[in-house]
Amino acid sequence: MQNCRTDLALERRDLYKKAHNIEDEVDGIETEEEKVDEDIKITRVKVLNENGENAIGKKVGNYITIDINNLKIAGEEQIQKASEALTKELKELLKKHIEEQEPLLVVGLGNLYVTPDALGPKVVQDIDVTRHILQYMPEALDKNTRPVSAISPGVLGTTGIETLEILKGIVDNIKPKLLIIIDALASRSIERISSTVQIADTGIIPGAGVGNTRKALNEENLELYEQLAGSLIMQNPDRAETISQNAVYLKRFVKGISICKFCQVIYILATLITLLFLI
Repeated sequence: MQNCRTDLALERRDLYKKAHNIEDEVDGIETEEEKVDEDIKITRVKVLNENGENAIGKKVGNYITIDINNLKIAGEEQIQKASEALTKELKELLKKHIEEQEPLLVVGLGNLYVTPDALGPKVVQDIDVTRHILQYMPEALDKNTRPVSAISPGVLGTTGIETLEILKGIVDNIKPKLLIIIDALASRSIERISSTVQIADTGIIPGAGVGNTRKALNEENLELYEQLAGSLIMQNPDRAETISQNAVYLKRFVKGISICKFCQVIYILATLITLLFLI
C-alpha cells in the first residue's frame, strides 16, 4: 500500500481487500458502520496491530470517516445534522486523550492562496481562541473555559521552513496537551469531494496522500501528549481542476459545527479537506 494515493484509512482498507480477494475483515483491522440517517454514514476503522499497519499503511489508532450526501447543496438543517454527528464523534475521541480543561493548539495546514489547499488556514480564522483572554482577562470567560490557541504555519514553498520545525517551536513554548490539525487530504473518489470527513488520533504526514511526503506531525516528533487529525474532501488527487465554491461550502460546514451547545472549543483533521470542532 506504499503507493496508494489516498489518505483515507477506509479506502486503503477496501483497496487491500480487493487486491488480496479478502471477503472478511483484514487481519489487524476492525471496522464498524453506523447510519445516522439516509444522508449521513459513519465508518470507524481501527488499526489494532502491526499486521493492520502493514496492510493499509496507517499507524495503530482510530480512523473515523463521516460521509455526508449532498453536503455541497445542503440546507441549514442538513448542515446542522452533519455538524452534530461530527461533534459527537470528536467528543468521544477527545475523551480518550485529554481532560476537559487542558490546553489545545489548533493548527490549520495548507496554502491560503490555493483553493484546494486552503481549508486549514480558513478554518483557523474562525476558531475562538481563548488562551490570551484566560491569561489577561480571566473574568471575561466562564471558569470552565479551555485554553485554545490557533496557528496557520503556511507551507514550505512560501516560508522555507518545515511545518514540523515551526510547530515544535510553538509546542515547546506554550506546551499544549493536545494538538488538533486541519488539513486538505487526498481521496481516490470524486464522489467524496466536499462530502467526507475523516478524524484520526495518530497525527498526520502532510502530502503523504499525493506522494509529496513531509515530516510527520505526530506525538514522537512533537513530544506531545496526543494529536488528532480530521479532514473533508476538496479535490480528487487524480484530477488537476478544483471545485469552485469549495471554500464557501467548507466555511458553512465549520460554522455549522461551531454552533453546538457546548462551552469549549476544539478541533481536528482528515480526507482531502479537514475539520473543526467545538466542545
